[in-house]
Amino acid sequence: MLIMGQNSVRGLQEFLNYIGGKWTKSKTGKTFQVSNPANPSQLLGKFQLSGREDVQEAMKAARDGLKRWATTPAPQRGKILYRAARILDELAENLSKTLTMEEGKTLKESEGEVRRAIDIFLYYAGMAPNLDGKNIPSAHQRTFLYTKREPIGVVGVMTPWNFPIAIPAWKIAPALVCGDCVVFKPASLTPLISHYIIEALDKASLPPGALNMVTGPGREVGEEIIGSPEIDAISFTGSTEVGHRINRKIAAGKKFVRIQLELGGKNPAVVLPDARLEDVVPLIKSSAFGLTGQACTATSRLIVHESIKDKLVKRISEEAEKLKVGNGLLPGVEMGPAVSKDQLQKDLDYIELGTREGAKVLVGGKDGRKDPETHGFFVRPTIFDEVHKDMKIAKEEIFGPVLSVMTASNIDEAVELANSTDYGLTAGIYTTNLSNAIDFADRVDAGVIKINKSTVGLEYQVPYGGFKQSSAQTFKEQGQEAIDFYTRIKAVYVGY
Repeated sequence: MLIMGQNSVRGLQEFLNYIGGKWTKSKTGKTFQVSNPANPSQLLGKFQLSGREDVQEAMKAARDGLKRWATTPAPQRGKILYRAARILDELAENLSKTLTMEEGKTLKESEGEVRRAIDIFLYYAGMAPNLDGKNIPSAHQRTFLYTKREPIGVVGVMTPWNFPIAIPAWKIAPALVCGDCVVFKPASLTPLISHYIIEALDKASLPPGALNMVTGPGREVGEEIIGSPEIDAISFTGSTEVGHRINRKIAAGKKFVRIQLELGGKNPAVVLPDARLEDVVPLIKSSAFGLTGQACTATSRLIVHESIKDKLVKRISEEAEKLKVGNGLLPGVEMGPAVSKDQLQKDLDYIELGTREGAKVLVGGKDGRKDPETHGFFVRPTIFDEVHKDMKIAKEEIFGPVLSVMTASNIDEAVELANSTDYGLTAGIYTTNLSNAIDFADRVDAGVIKINKSTVGLEYQVPYGGFKQSSAQTFKEQGQEAIDFYTRIKAVYVGY
C-alpha cells in the first residue's frame, strides 16, 4: 500500500520528511533502510537520512505556523484530531500488520497499540472544549481575576522504537490540541508507522507548520532539535543516558526550555505468600516476556517470598518454556524478535553476564535464531534464579525477555529490594492482604504502582512518569498533566 510521503524507487518505497505541510526529500540526498526484525532480508522502505539543515527548515516552518495554529479555536483543533482518529481507525488492520513487520511485536500486541493510539487522539480531541483557566476571587473590590491557558510554542518530540505509534500519539495529540507546533523525530528503527500519523493529520486538514517530521540519526537530528533557538519545549522518551545528555545541553543553553523526559526502568514485581498464584503466573509471564520484554514498564525483577518461591518459579518456568517465539504475524506466536541485531546482542550479552555473575539459568539463556542472517533476531525468554541485588542483571535495564528472581523473607525486605535500583518507573505487588498492598504503595519509590496487576499497561487518562533515574520529574505524560506540560498559564487582573 503506497501512502503519502512515498516515492517508489527501484521497487523499494522511499519515504519523505514532512515539513511545512509538504512531503520533501532531505537536503543531504541520503537515505537509510529499515527491515523486518523477524526476517532481516525483508526491506520495508528507504527513509530520509536528514541533517541539520532539514531540522532548521522544520523549525522555521513550525515557528511560521505557530500564530495561525495557536489562534485557531481549541474546539476546531479538537475536530482535526477527531478526524485524524477516524482515518487511523479505518486503517487499523493495515497499521497493525505494518507495526508488527517494522517493530517485531505480535499482531495481537500491535492491534492493542494501534487501538491505544486512536483512543488517545479521541481522548485529547474531547478535551479541546475544556482547555480552560480559572476564575479566582480577588482580595480587592471591583477586581476580576482569571487565568488562561496558552500554547507553550514550538515543541520538539523525540520518541523510541518500542511503541512507535502509541508514544508519538500521546505526545503529539496533546501538543496539537493545546495549539503548539511540533517538530517530530521518530526512532530510526521504526519510522514507517509514524508516516501514518502524519498522513492522517494531513488528510484531516491540519494547517502547514503545525506538525513537521524529520527522520534521521539522533546524534545529528536530535541534537539540532534540542539546540534550536526556536524550541520552547522538549518531550523525549528513551534511555536515561540520552535523557541526561539532553538535560545537560538544555541547561547549558542560552534559553530556558521546558523539558519532559521519560527514561528507563528496572521494574520489580513482589509476590507475597497470600497471593493467588493462578492469577500471578500468567501476569508475570505477560509482563516479563510480552512485547519481548521491550517495554519501559516490563517486569524485570521478580521478588518472591521464600515460602512460595520454588513453587511459583517452577510454574513460571514451565510457562516460559512453552512460550512460542517467532514471526509476530504467524498464528499462535506469543513473543516476537528483538527489534534489531544490536538489541539482540545486548540481550545475549546480559544473559552471558548473568551467568558470569553467578546467577542460575532456569530457562532460556541462549540465542533463538536458526540462521542469524535470515531468520530474525530471536532470543529465548530467560529466567535467572539466585540473583542478588548487587548483580548488574539486578540493577541495569536490559530491555529484553530476561527475568531475575530474588528472594525476600518478609514485606520489609521485599520493599528494600524493590527500592534497591536507581530506577523508579513501575512496581507491582501480588497479595490479598490490603494492608500489605497499601504499605507497598506508600513505601516503594516508583511513579506507577500496580496491585495485583501487570507492571505493563497504562491508561491514557492517568498521569504517567517515573521517579529517580526514570524521569526528569518535571511534568508527567498523559491525562490532564499532559495539558499542563504543553501550555503556559497567564494570570489576568481586570479592574472595573
